[in-house]
Amino acid sequence: MKILITGGLGYIGSHVTVLLLQKGYEVVSVDNLDNSSIDVLEGIEAITGKRPFFEALDVRDENQMTNLFDKHPNIDGVIHFAAYKAVGESVEKPLEYYENNVSGLVQVLKPVTRKAIPFIFSSSCTVYGQADKMPIDEDIPLKKAFSPYGNTKQIGEQIIADCCKAYQGFNAILLRYFNPIGAHSSAKIGEFPQGIPQNLIPFLTQTVIGKRETLKIFGSDYNTPDGTCIRDYIHVMDLAQAHIESLDYLIKSNNSEACEVYNVGTGKGVSVMEIVQTFEKVTGEKVHFEISKPRTGDVITAFADPKKINNRIGWKAQYSLEDSLMSAWNWEKQLKIL
Repeated sequence: MKILITGGLGYIGSHVTVLLLQKGYEVVSVDNLDNSSIDVLEGIEAITGKRPFFEALDVRDENQMTNLFDKHPNIDGVIHFAAYKAVGESVEKPLEYYENNVSGLVQVLKPVTRKAIPFIFSSSCTVYGQADKMPIDEDIPLKKAFSPYGNTKQIGEQIIADCCKAYQGFNAILLRYFNPIGAHSSAKIGEFPQGIPQNLIPFLTQTVIGKRETLKIFGSDYNTPDGTCIRDYIHVMDLAQAHIESLDYLIKSNNSEACEVYNVGTGKGVSVMEIVQTFEKVTGEKVHFEISKPRTGDVITAFADPKKINNRIGWKAQYSLEDSLMSAWNWEKQLKIL
């Protein structure tokens, strides 16, 4: 089977590519390299002994997307990652996020709906806003998103749901995942943000390795046990496996014109301060941090109820928080050597 991955050299896309290649799938990977590196291809090949078919193109370009599907007329499934993904940055640059995340999705969907190709969408727990109860299940009504990034995911979900209704035979799964962290056990691929990291773990590891002076913790007087924000941190390899199992389920179910939604998380809420303490425990390294003012766009608490994907698709998180943090640290140390 041939699977197209947009944003294929990004953090999550590269880990999904590794698993697909190891399971015998043929992978077509596209990426505009805006927030990724061509060197990721070397890491993928070093792990798997295989190389995906890769094209550097922008999913927002309709002609490029048309030509891609003409070149690969027998694509069996699409996993769409290509999007900007930083909450704080989206508050500062809303137009860039709407133009990239929404327009890119529309251009991908044009050939996908025409050919009725099974579609997996990289959504986010940010669609829930600040939910009224924890853990968050899929039936909780969506509230106003706290950030333009979250709003692009809400809009994207609605576009896909409308397409499932309008285009005969087209079906999709929307994966609302929580906070991916960690790296492949080989330390040959991992999270590699361009510029200053927007996510907690790469900023933490870069601080400990000496690339950054101090880790900023945004807010310490929230209504949580230790005053810092709480999230559901999931190992990127668990998340990658969830995409593959969801795609297999979608292809085999043959449930045409369906749009299903699943949370992907561990079901455990962990505070920022607990992350720092756990990292210090498993690595033996000291994390230098300072408390900063709360960041616009951040919700206080968000962790998943993953029962739906556990029961219906059969996926369940396997890696521990300690596994995730140690793998992230091994990846950071390997980057220092290169």
